[in-house]
Amino acid sequence: MLNWFQRLMPQTLLFFPLFERHAATVTAAAKALQQMLAGGDHISEHHGDVMRLEEEADGITREVLIDIRSTFITPFDRSDIKDLITSLDDAIDEMQKTAKAVVLFELTSFEPDMREMADAIVQCAHLVARAMPLLANIGKHAGQLNEICLQVTQIEERGDAIHDRGLKILYERSKVGDPMEFVRGKEIYDHLEEVIDSFDNVCDQIQAVVIEHA
Repeated sequence: MLNWFQRLMPQTLLFFPLFERHAATVTAAAKALQQMLAGGDHISEHHGDVMRLEEEADGITREVLIDIRSTFITPFDRSDIKDLITSLDDAIDEMQKTAKAVVLFELTSFEPDMREMADAIVQCAHLVARAMPLLANIGKHAGQLNEICLQVTQIEERGDAIHDRGLKILYERSKVGDPMEFVRGKEIYDHLEEVIDSFDNVCDQIQAVVIEHA
């Protein structure tokens, strides 16, 4: 009986490295997006990095979803695992949409507030990556996990304010300039806001697991 149980346990531990790999991929994509919004001559290269990393993240997500169905014992509720990995994947999907919009509109320079939002995305990604290893021992790390999620929420609130400020500046400028500048800029701002919001959703999932298991 003990040997049978020990054969099952390593399978449950597989989920945590997958969470960490996905979060690391999300963080790398966040940095690539940040570099895109720095402007310059390497936008296409960084765009390619975001696309590649999004595909890698999709592969990790599929692996987790397959493991959910094939593993007898999971570290926490199957639906929580699914919701967590899906929310992580949503974050990098939103980054991909942002990168595609940049290329679609042929943008090569960006507003300071756009770059500030990109910085906020990197901060959120690092925080979420810090949280993933802590999930292996929720009882011990519940306080740290809640603190990380609070920091992400604070960044999300700041991101909303930056988004609104950036749109206002664009609108005022477009009234005496090119109206299409506002259309293009709003698209980028809205995508960036969605990325930051998606990290807040990741933290909602983390906190749901903490509440259930701490």
